[in-house]
Amino acid sequence: ENPLNPVLSPRNIAASLREYWSPRVIAELDDSYVKVARLKGTLAWHSHEDEDELFVVLRGRLRIEYRDEHIDLGEGDLHVVPRGVEHNPVAQDECLVMLIERKSTLHTGNVETERTMAISEQLKDFMPSTREPGED
Repeated sequence: ENPLNPVLSPRNIAASLREYWSPRVIAELDDSYVKVARLKGTLAWHSHEDEDELFVVLRGRLRIEYRDEHIDLGEGDLHVVPRGVEHNPVAQDECLVMLIERKSTLHTGNVETERTMAISEQLKDFMPSTREPGED
């Protein structure tokens, strides 16, 4: 067994995705998943009660709307949405992002929409390590 993980290009993987707002897991980091997604339009107002959510813009621009303000992110920018804070990601034009989230994080947090994607779908094509979630 090779203990080294492969070198990946999150930007290239995100660009290859066919659907918007359909994140894919590309790596594991302890109790978190590294995900990539192609975004365009608006996701949904939601929050993650117990998890922070890290966004890195790989290409394009992303706005994270909060109820009283918004954050505009450009290529290479990183922003952490704090746990329990209601937010709405918006990409006016196509945007590629990388996310780092705990494995327990639900796609659209405390709401379910037509875009909500189960973790089993997000894991499609992922080559997981031999560890099962929860194993150390």
